[in-house]
Amino acid sequence: MFQKILIANRGEIAIRIIRACREMGIGTVAVFSEADRASLHVRYADEAHCIGPAPAAGSYLNMGAILAAAARSGARAIHPGYGFLAENPAFAALCADERVTFIGPPARAIERLGSKTSARQLAVQAGVPVVPGTTQNLTDDEARQAALRIGLPVVIKAAAGGGGKGMRVVADPAELASAVRAARSEAQSSFGDPAIYVEKYLTAPRHVEMQILADAHGTVVYLGERECSVQRRHQKVIEEAPSPGVTPALRRRIGEAAVTLARTGGYVNAGTMEFLLDREGNVYFLEMNSRLQVEHPVTEMVTGIDLVKEQIRIAAGEPLRFRQEDLRILGHAIECRIYAEDPFQNFVPSPGVIRGLREPGGPGVRVESGVYEGYEVPVFYDPLISKIIAWGADRAEAVERMRRALAETSVKGIKTTVPFHRWVMADPAFVRGEVDTAYIDTHFARRAEEEGTRDRDVALIAAALHLYLGEEAAGGAARAEALPLRESAWRIAARRDVLRRG
Repeated sequence: MFQKILIANRGEIAIRIIRACREMGIGTVAVFSEADRASLHVRYADEAHCIGPAPAAGSYLNMGAILAAAARSGARAIHPGYGFLAENPAFAALCADERVTFIGPPARAIERLGSKTSARQLAVQAGVPVVPGTTQNLTDDEARQAALRIGLPVVIKAAAGGGGKGMRVVADPAELASAVRAARSEAQSSFGDPAIYVEKYLTAPRHVEMQILADAHGTVVYLGERECSVQRRHQKVIEEAPSPGVTPALRRRIGEAAVTLARTGGYVNAGTMEFLLDREGNVYFLEMNSRLQVEHPVTEMVTGIDLVKEQIRIAAGEPLRFRQEDLRILGHAIECRIYAEDPFQNFVPSPGVIRGLREPGGPGVRVESGVYEGYEVPVFYDPLISKIIAWGADRAEAVERMRRALAETSVKGIKTTVPFHRWVMADPAFVRGEVDTAYIDTHFARRAEEEGTRDRDVALIAAALHLYLGEEAAGGAARAEALPLRESAWRIAARRDVLRRG
């Protein structure tokens, strides 16, 4: 087993990995950019090393700086978390060259399954249905031609990475060129890989993913699915396990397909196969995330398996200690991702200083957080600040428990998505489990518009009051000689009180 592990990430996921290492008696090394000197993960680790400036390209995507930090600290293993270099085969290969263990799949497996285009090719070979689209990386011109050939609407997608980055939905031919450029640019800045491909855009399907674990001794198991349909800008915001739309028979069918693909690609470590379920009940393989997922806690809550610890054990060469027949799903778990965003302004980022913070607790509630009171949320990275996970004996109890947890949550100084999550947990459609990838657009859009109108009304009223009271003050000065001072002051105060009350 490793004596020391470097975590090549930041925020709540770095803290999550540090905690698993601490329970296993493993030393931890944090890395941080100049913008993250005061971050919580820096304080949690046994030691920390600065790896560069605030932009990710010079720090969290800087392979040389990360490996240099590993050498200085004596860490012989690196956990990449998710995002940044987690699905970069060049980084995995570089770690191997430096005799540092990459806690994830081998470089060859990332190339075959972490690359969306290669994974689609393998799925076709294995007889697993895929969403119609291309299976190779494309030039800008090839992407435009493929989109027109497949038929709009389509999705332009980054071949590397995930999390909604490097994705653009295109329904208008006039927008194709700009969408291709934008997707490629975001793919390069987020993952260091500009490769893109094109896929048919399915209207309002369910997004379901299957968690797998594979050791280096030939054992591959699936741990059940997660429902990930509640998304904004193609990024998940609420996940749950199991999916309310998946039957035991369908779970087995998807799970076996995921295991087949993992074996075909020579996959080792934790990974997630993503699928789309259309309204006719058809299942299509979408892509694989060759890393730990943001939403991994819901699977841990219903299976009792610590996925981070399993990742570390597998990377150390240990076999899985369980087989498929040993795995059970107990109860239901829901995760709400808390972003520093304003949900009533199209989820625009809301960086700034957290002036007040109260996190929930109590039975069945788990919080994964990377912030504290007084922390300044930077503008350079993903605005995810924490996750709230609630477990219940069934879905109804999990929803009720999440409602209670969200009611206990308070973040002051910045806008967050907490109000959005409170709304979702009370929405009848969500409570019934009637969700798809268009859920936010079809259910929350009107609520956001109403809230935006209310905010504009409040702003107009405030402006009118400001103007009125200013005129009162000016008029009072002009009338000073005509009215007794006491009467004038009383009248102004009375008017202000009336206005303040309503």
